[in-house]
Amino acid sequence: MSTSRVLFDVEGPTAFLTVNRPDAHNAMTSAMYDQLLEACDRADADPAIRVFVLRGAGGRAFVSGSDIGEFTAFTSRDHGLAYERRLDAVIDRVERIRAATIAVVGGVAAGSGCLLALACDLRVCTPDATFGVPIAATLGNCLSAANCARLMDLIGPARAKDLLMTARFLDAGEASALGLVTRLVERDDLDAAVRDLAATIAARAPLTIHATKELVRRTQAARRLAPADADDVIAACYASDDFREGVQAFLAKRPPTFVGH
Repeated sequence: MSTSRVLFDVEGPTAFLTVNRPDAHNAMTSAMYDQLLEACDRADADPAIRVFVLRGAGGRAFVSGSDIGEFTAFTSRDHGLAYERRLDAVIDRVERIRAATIAVVGGVAAGSGCLLALACDLRVCTPDATFGVPIAATLGNCLSAANCARLMDLIGPARAKDLLMTARFLDAGEASALGLVTRLVERDDLDAAVRDLAATIAARAPLTIHATKELVRRTQAARRLAPADADDVIAACYASDDFREGVQAFLAKRPPTFVGH
């Protein structure tokens, strides 16, 4: 699979998926999410693939989130709920890839890009990497219950609240101190470090790796709310005037004015 926006290549036991939209900081469209799902299925169908590497092109961003332009079509609470269900399915699919997954984060990982990085097993980052979900400052929407749980699993509830309520980003040093970063390497050494890590994992017992992934995933999933238990909270955000203001302001490149309605 290879398109102008999503590139999928296999080198020996390692699959590389490159989000290739650097002109938009690798923001993901609906079609690109579909292609990501395709790549997951392709990797799982090939038992020779032991490692799946997810990275962004251009050097400035891993993935900067979803394409906000697509949100202009949202006119009801159901559109927001459908979007969050869809994003949940994409993140869950990445989490379930049988091979070990490595996110290569050079530059910004924002919104759904941050969530994709957190859904991977390991994260190799450059010193300029940043992680954040700045929706309190941009769109005025909210995370799904599952994605909120993923964030809490990795950084704890207090820090998750801090990150989401302030809309700030974690820099690479803070993310490393919190345990989000598996390897912190200089940009010139990034490709070699990723390939070395992938080769090390590919040489290990695949059943052990899969068992480890599944045990961690199932333990975390057992603590999560059913999606419907969070529908009222999510719908209230997506059906709000604030969300419509956030989308319009983002596309107009101006600060939003939130009023709480």
